Parts: sequence; structure tokens; C-alpha cells
Amino acid sequence: MMKSGVIVVLSALAVANGSPEELQAEIQALRQQLRQQKVLIKEQGDRLLEEEEAQSRRLQFVDAATLSTQVAAWDTTTYNLGGAMDSLWLCLCGALVMFMHAGFAMLETGCCRAKNASNVLMKNLVNVCVGTLGWWLLGWAFAYGSQSGTELFGSSGFFGEGFYTRDASGNITPVSCGSDGCQSTMLSWFFQWAFCTAGATIVSGAVAERVKGPTYAAFAFVMTSFIYPMVVAWTWGGGWLAVFEGVGYMDFAGSGVVHLTGGAAGLAGTIVLGPRKGRFVNPEEFEPHNLPLVVLGTFALWFGWYGFNPGSTLTMKTGNDGALAAQVAMNTTLAAATGGITVFVLRYFITKKYDVGGLCNGILAGLVSITAGCGSMECGSAFATGLIGGFVYQGASMLLQKLKVDDPVDASPVHGFCGIWGCMAVALFDWGKGFDHYHGWSGWSCTPGSDGVSCKTGANGTGLGANVVMVLMIIVWAGLLSGISFFVLKRTRMLRISEEVEETGMDSHHHSPPKAYSLSAAPATAGAV
Repeated sequence: MMKSGVIVVLSALAVANGSPEELQAEIQALRQQLRQQKVLIKEQGDRLLEEEEAQSRRLQFVDAATLSTQVAAWDTTTYNLGGAMDSLWLCLCGALVMFMHAGFAMLETGCCRAKNASNVLMKNLVNVCVGTLGWWLLGWAFAYGSQSGTELFGSSGFFGEGFYTRDASGNITPVSCGSDGCQSTMLSWFFQWAFCTAGATIVSGAVAERVKGPTYAAFAFVMTSFIYPMVVAWTWGGGWLAVFEGVGYMDFAGSGVVHLTGGAAGLAGTIVLGPRKGRFVNPEEFEPHNLPLVVLGTFALWFGWYGFNPGSTLTMKTGNDGALAAQVAMNTTLAAATGGITVFVLRYFITKKYDVGGLCNGILAGLVSITAGCGSMECGSAFATGLIGGFVYQGASMLLQKLKVDDPVDASPVHGFCGIWGCMAVALFDWGKGFDHYHGWSGWSCTPGSDGVSCKTGANGTGLGANVVMVLMIIVWAGLLSGISFFVLKRTRMLRISEEVEETGMDSHHHSPPKAYSLSAAPATAGAV
């Protein structure tokens, strides 16, 4: 019927527009095209059936053991690829964090007087070398060695023991595979080493120009092998603070664990040492001797912070990992810029002059403040964190000067006081819904409730409480233990340099060459006018 209808229609069109012969030719052409399309459809249907039958036969021949072997091979490939991405990411970020030592060295040298420049540089180099040995011998084991969660420190991994295993043939296996992929323990050792030595370097700036070199080296060893690792064991190492009240503390990259630990230890050291001779009598003599070094050091630290904070994702396997690292980098940048401008404006209102050194320390104050919460707050909150961090730093700096506490680089206000603020900001500005839900360590997701699906309610206040406990424990542990160490050294007269050395400078007494800078004029060029 359909075909007859088509022919009738075409006939009517042909009567209206052409001859019967032309109509007949068109009908024959259409019939030929229709037959060809039927043949093509049948061929395609036959091929589809053949492929389905072949696939069915292949599936029938794959037994359970073979299928399990193939799945295991695919999993191993995926784990190895994920482990390789993690290794690339953490090695790069660890190198960036290590480069922060160059920033600390330049900043501290520029802030101190020229007659002690070589000594400050030496102290920073020795800090890294001695700190590395302390972390290898004892520090890693205390921080990340095996513990049940109720112990105060780890108890395995001393001297790098157990970082790889040997099979019966003596072949070395450097990695262990689990749900997080295949990673080497040495990868984590390297990345966390950079954080450990950075925390110890904070103390170096606080006690600059007064402490004896060998004495500081001994303290750096104690700091990296015992004081700092204990804080890590309680927190990042999975200790008792990590499971506090079912939520735990939150410190994404170390406002408390690294910066507050170093700041509290540095403050204890500078209080025990006392101020530099004449510091509060002729303060103009103690101004930074080289602002270009201060600015260079600040930029180097800011640059290294992109390993410090984004690297603390600790993984780079998925798109979500990359997105979180990008969010962290953005928050870090906003807080640094906001903190710098805040202090710069405050100093101008106070002195009616532009203070480049204040601008530099304001940038660092913003960076320290955002370090704890960079992975769990929105960019607007990062702006607010940097803004308040600038006020915290300026207030703390003025307070220490009023109390006549001599901190040559303002290490305690920047790292200690802003570290405390950062630990509070991470809970106050957490990007969970309202003040009820809490993301914390869960990143893009909320902290799950007891059913493992719904969001835990009332978690924000618990998280804030956990961070308050963490801050208090760090201040008591790092501050008190460092204070006792410095006090004992002071009583034995092994801590502070003599007044004569302090007057003339440590470089001329203890270093070769005796000056960090060559001030001799260049020889005149022959024939010069």
C-alpha cells in the first residue's frame, strides 16, 4: 500500500510536470536504491551478530583464576602509575620547600648587622646539615614510626631501618602497595625532612647575633630529632590529637605543627638569651643592613611556600587532587598579598613612611596564617585570614618591643603568633555548611557521621576545640622544653657570646674570611680620565 501510494503521488507529479517515460525512469531508480539499502542493512546486522557470538565465546573461555590475575595486573599498573605521580609531585614540592632555606638565609642575613653576616649564613647551613642527621637518626622514627594512637611517639624506623625489604634471593623491594598506591617510605622521609629542618630554621632567626655556633648546632639536633618529631607524632603521625573527639585537629600544612613549634622555641630562646647589647638604647644601629637581601629572601620563601602548602595534598592521582592543590595555591597567594598590604598600610599610618621590611614580614604573616586552612576554606576566607594575620603580626611585634624582647627578624610574631591565628582560622572559616558541618581533612567532602554517609553535625565546634588543645600542647612542649634547654646552656656559659665578640662582631673573631662583604675599591683602569 505504501509503495502504491508513493507511485500514485509520483504519477500525479509527473502528469503535472513531465512525461510518463520520465516518471517510469525515476521510479526504477528509487527501487534500485531501496534494494541496495536493504542489502547493506542485512550485512551490518549479520556482522553485529557475529561479533556478539565471538565476544560471548571469549567470555566463556576466561576462567575465574585468569580473570583474577588480569584484574590484579590492572590494579598493579594503576597503583604503580599513581605511585609514580605521587613521587613526582612530592619530590618537586619537597625541593621547593628545601629552597625555602635560601629564603631564610637571605632574610635573616639582611635583617642583621653586616659584622655578623657570615655567622648568620653559617648558622642556616649548619641547621640544614645537622637537622638532616637528626631527622635520619631519630626524628623520623619518633614522628612516623609505628604507634597505636595512644602512644606518645613512634618506635620504628631509626637510622632509616625498614625503609625497604629483601626477598629470599636478596632482591630489594623499595615500595609497599596499598589502597593509596605503591609508594616508597623514602619519599615521605624526604618530603617531611624539608618541613622538619624548616621548623628548626625559624629558631635560628630569633636567636641571631648572640648565640654561639656549636651551641646552636647542638640545639638544632635536639630540635629536629626530638622536639619537633614529638609534635608530629601527636598530629600528622596519627597520634592522640588526630582522633580527638572523633573529629581531630586540622592543620593542613603546618601553621601549628611547623611554624608555631619553631616560633615558640625561638621565643623561648630569645627570652633566655636576653636582648643584644644596646638594642633598646640605640635601636637605629640594629636596623636591617641589606634590604635587597630581605626582599630576595621574602620572594624565595613565598616561592617555596608553593611546595609547602600545595604539596601537603601528599598525592596527585586524580583530578580532585589537582583541583585541591590549585585551590590551596590560590588561597596561599591571596593570603600572602593581603597580609603584606595590611602591614604595609598599618606601618605607614604609624610611622608616616614606607616600610619595606614591614611589607616583607606582612607577606610572611599572611603565608603562615593560611597554612593550616588553605585546603578547607574558600578564597574569600583566605583573604580574611591574611587580613587578620597582618593585624596579629603587627600587634605581636609591637608587644615584644614594648616588653623588650629582642627578636632580630620578628620570627616569633610571624611564625608563633600568626601560627596560633592560623590554627584558629582553619576552624572558624572551614567551608562546611554553616557552623554545623565541618570538612577539615575531608577536603571537598564533609566529615561523615556515624553512618558513614550523612554529614556529621556539630563538628565545627569540636574541630575548634581540638585545635585549641593542639596549640596549647605545642606551646607547652616546644616552648617549655626549648626554654629549659637554653636556660641550662646559659647557666653553663655555653650559650651566649662574650660582650667583646658581640661588640666587634662574630665574623672578625670566628670566621675566615673575617668579612662577608669585600669593600675594597676596584683598581683604576689604565688611561681612565
